[in-house]
Amino acid sequence: MKAQTKETQAALNPDTAIALLKEGNARFVNNKKADRNLLDQVNDTVSGQYPFATILSCIDSRVSAELVFDQGVGDIFSARVAGNIVNEDILGSMEFASKLAGTKVIVVLGHTSCGAVKGACDGAELGNLTILLDKIKPAVNATTSPEDTALRNSKNIDFVNDVAHKNVLLTIDNIRQQSPVLKDMEDEGSIKIVGAMYDIANGAVTFYD
Repeated sequence: MKAQTKETQAALNPDTAIALLKEGNARFVNNKKADRNLLDQVNDTVSGQYPFATILSCIDSRVSAELVFDQGVGDIFSARVAGNIVNEDILGSMEFASKLAGTKVIVVLGHTSCGAVKGACDGAELGNLTILLDKIKPAVNATTSPEDTALRNSKNIDFVNDVAHKNVLLTIDNIRQQSPVLKDMEDEGSIKIVGAMYDIANGAVTFYD
């Protein structure tokens, strides 16, 4: 499998880009990785890069976007931060990736049993991590069930995963609200901004359509 080129990137639209990611995850789950020579792809991308997708995911060591979507060198931009939240730096990176480098889709990828989400659920505090977890707390507050405060913590994995789901959706809202560049691109149909959840138990990614 060759690296993306200017021509192959241009031939894609947001829906076909999402389809490529879904196909890649299916290969990952079935342990049937695409036949690609990564060193050849290194050579193919010396003069330029033409990724088709931008993935915002957690720093969790189990959730490498290149691996779980079975992509090679030059295929995707990967932005990673605990809890897959956005700030000005990440938004600027996404704007570069989409507006200037031509990616067709932005995927906010959460995952089950997320440690950052657990920390937010428990009100953990530790240096600069406290500031980061504050960005996840709106998802904790927006997850209304269960009401029993004794069940609204990291020991309740269903609650944690519900908060992780809500956090993905709120992150998408934040992207649209805080980046007119990306919102305009989505409105005109040149990109899509979508959410997805990675299951650490089986490697499968579920997209939120």
